[in-house]
Amino acid sequence: MSNEPASAVLLGLARRLVHTSFGARASEPLLLAAGAWSQAFELTIDGAEVVLRIGAQGMDFAKDELVAGFAGPGLPVPPVLVRGVVDSWHYAISTRAHGIGFDDLPAADVALTLPSLLTTLDAMGGIDLAGTAGYGIWTPDGQAPYDSWPDALMAIGTETARVPGWRAALANSEFGLGPVEAGLAALAALAPYLPDDERHMIHGDLLSHNVLAAGGTVTAVLDWGNALYGDSLYDAAWLIYWWPWYPQWRGVDIYAVLLAHWRAAGPLPTHLRERLHAYLIHIGLDAIAYCTFQRCWDEVRSNADIVAALTHSAPGEYVLNPPTIRSS
Repeated sequence: MSNEPASAVLLGLARRLVHTSFGARASEPLLLAAGAWSQAFELTIDGAEVVLRIGAQGMDFAKDELVAGFAGPGLPVPPVLVRGVVDSWHYAISTRAHGIGFDDLPAADVALTLPSLLTTLDAMGGIDLAGTAGYGIWTPDGQAPYDSWPDALMAIGTETARVPGWRAALANSEFGLGPVEAGLAALAALAPYLPDDERHMIHGDLLSHNVLAAGGTVTAVLDWGNALYGDSLYDAAWLIYWWPWYPQWRGVDIYAVLLAHWRAAGPLPTHLRERLHAYLIHIGLDAIAYCTFQRCWDEVRSNADIVAALTHSAPGEYVLNPPTIRSS
């Protein structure tokens, strides 16, 4: 479910923008992908393949442009060539990256690609954050709103401008706010185990076709709109949380792969189980809020079930015994 107008509306806008800005230098834009916050169109300009994205969230495109400045062999991020506004809609033109969405890979290709993905996460965590401040989702000026990492996580129980009204909608639903309040209490109990000296770049939205791969190598990491500053283990928890939603991947033990990767780099992170458990709860709460905002009640139910399982599990139990995800 999307809060954007129909693809045809933005396609018309894309065609007008391309014709006005580039004329005969550009090919006709064709719909490439449609997400919750923007739509992407493929075309060529002066013979070069590019992607035009149009959406309501200009900050997302600005963050993409900023992170592209840190791109390198271990962190492939397509450069943003042009950003602007047309008819109150934000747009960005980036170089075209090729590959298959990580979500669409079969288990054998996932296993082949995971080492490259984990290397990419390491490169992401090594980005120099000098000149930035705070924790949580950051803005293009490099500022994030919270003074500590636990504060940033606990804020998940509040409203945001991006997903307004979810608390009232959830309270008035069959689920109520009980799952959220229980999750917040469990998250608060884990706060003492969270690091106060870990502040790294986190993508915060891996999967959802935001990672492209080819031949066992990550070719692009896209859509940095949800990127935040905090503990880099969060992205590992993201993989653990969503892994059971991909039944074709059941033969790949993502937790075992992560453990082997961390052990190869040195001692395991301190309080690893507690930190992952806290982040799994946070990801579940975030999913409940977003799915409530989108009125996707089957997904709300599935994520509420997961949060309930997490609140009744000791740290480490969930990753070893993830529940079966009920289909929506």
